[in-house]
Amino acid sequence: MPQFMVERHLPDFPPEQLPGAAAAAKAKSAELTSEGRDVRYVRSTYIPEGEKCYCLFEGSSKEAVEEVQRRANLPYERIHEAAFLTAEDV
Repeated sequence: MPQFMVERHLPDFPPEQLPGAAAAAKAKSAELTSEGRDVRYVRSTYIPEGEKCYCLFEGSSKEAVEEVQRRANLPYERIHEAAFLTAEDV
């Protein structure tokens, strides 16, 4: 399944709110999947110094990932199709 990185700019974002935002992304992903549009929240990386958060999703389309953001009311700048390589892959 294609992977997508959601790029967020979160000025003055309290890091303690990350679990709630991730839970919303996970719940709305499951909701959309139950409607027949496969999408899954995988993980987030928050970088306080740059006020950035990058959230990884797997999904059937960029539009499905965008719909998760809309339903979860999560702000984002861009959604990039992405490819990942782990240490186990080499």
